[in-house]
Amino acid sequence: MEFDYVVVGAGSAGCAVAGRLSENGKYKVAVIEAGGKDNNPWIHIPVGYFKTMDNPNTDWRYKTENDPGINGRSIPWPRGKVLGGSSSINGLLYVRGQAEDYEHWRQLGNEGWAWKDVLPYFKRAETWGGDETTEDRGKSGPLSVSPTRLKRDVVDKWIDAAVAAGYKKNSDYNSGDQEGVGYFQLTMIDGKRCSSAVAYLKPARNRENLEIITKHQVEKVIIENGKAVGVSTYLGNKNVIIKARKEVILSAGAIGSPQILMLSGIGAGEELSKVGIETKVDLKGVGKNLQDHLQARPVFKTDLSTINVEINNIFKQGLIALEYALKRSGPMAMAASLGTGFLKTDPNLDTPDIQFHIQPFSATKPADGPHKFSAFTASVLQMRPESAGHLQLKSSDYRDHPEIHPNYLATQLDQDTIVKGIQIARKIAQFEPLKSHIIEEFAPGREVEFDDYEGTLDWARETSVTIYHPTGTCKMGPDSDKMSVVDARLRVKGVEGLRVADASIMPQIMSGNTNAPCIMIGEKVSDMILEDAGQ
Repeated sequence: MEFDYVVVGAGSAGCAVAGRLSENGKYKVAVIEAGGKDNNPWIHIPVGYFKTMDNPNTDWRYKTENDPGINGRSIPWPRGKVLGGSSSINGLLYVRGQAEDYEHWRQLGNEGWAWKDVLPYFKRAETWGGDETTEDRGKSGPLSVSPTRLKRDVVDKWIDAAVAAGYKKNSDYNSGDQEGVGYFQLTMIDGKRCSSAVAYLKPARNRENLEIITKHQVEKVIIENGKAVGVSTYLGNKNVIIKARKEVILSAGAIGSPQILMLSGIGAGEELSKVGIETKVDLKGVGKNLQDHLQARPVFKTDLSTINVEINNIFKQGLIALEYALKRSGPMAMAASLGTGFLKTDPNLDTPDIQFHIQPFSATKPADGPHKFSAFTASVLQMRPESAGHLQLKSSDYRDHPEIHPNYLATQLDQDTIVKGIQIARKIAQFEPLKSHIIEEFAPGREVEFDDYEGTLDWARETSVTIYHPTGTCKMGPDSDKMSVVDARLRVKGVEGLRVADASIMPQIMSGNTNAPCIMIGEKVSDMILEDAGQ
């Protein structure tokens, strides 16, 4: 098989790349996905992430190595393995990040990535379904973005309590000013998930110049005379070579893209030689700069109705299913979180540094079923952690997952910020109209005093989990940055005809959820590729 462009990974960015490159009909494009088609009905039901995460048919099911920052625990790192990638199994939450995030990228030497440069691509990608429209919102893009249709009393009261605690309300955190509390915006249309595959591949699937290849896992990029000329893939045990006349674009995610580069001989030479891989390009930054958002999960028992008790018998489950079938509404139309807050742990900060995910349910672990009692979760995370980890190949076998070393909570700032975030969650719970509806704080609980720094930090280390935002492992940067992997046009340094376009190129993790920025990256790189090809 031979194409002009070969896109590896049909996730948030990859679908956008493939959709845009094939749009004008001029070039023959292939997009290769290791997983299968997105025909599992749970993918398209918003609450279906309960069924698709930890499912080997839709999830890579990565696990971290034992990490000192979380008391030596190993935790799951779900990533999508299906058309749509993680946008098919995520919580549907649409967050662009702060304008300052992109200004920082530009200040690091990445020309063309300032807020004014990326905003047109956010707008081009979306159709905003809110009543209020501003010049910052898109009106005719493939990705449907809408305010949440499902409101809950407990979330309303949390938002009002946060306002009473001194935080402002914000109806559109994606319109330039992120700070404040409100409801999440969702990648949803008519009560169904709008993944990147739904947005970009579904309308394009009948194009004669686009080939959507599933169940093919890419082993490595084929490099001849310093140029990427294709990829080696496996369909089961059968090796299949897919050639690229112009370019290969890796959009396999913050774990998959650096793994493929290293298996191709692109990475830190000393490390590659240890697993028997010949170094073709010695790029020390491949797999480094790994950043993620770590969430602490305070839980409060409440006398208000929450999902915990609404699904506790078969009869209620049947009514919920019927409501969704008839109206596309109710608990099955619920995203992973409903309420959010972008707040400052210190009023002297220029921008918010923590984010809340308010969930009208609770569980000891996210993968577990809900508690038997009525409760809500006030998940809180640090948006811009200093701590960075790395990936490391276990072997030269593409089927072996790499070692994932997140290096959580490794700096004093990160430790201070997570403690302050937990304290803010506890403080908001002490304000009306929420306070009178809280029966007790279930976690951390009364055994951890509000001002007990060490106790709070240890609780965070013992219970916190990822909120599924790995980034940075093929970071973008100028040549003066010796740990950068791609340049500002996302071209892999030292190899012709090879780019990376996904969360791995982020030099600094976003202030918020990562799906929207990844789609923007896919939109932007597609223009770069077409410009370089002379359209």
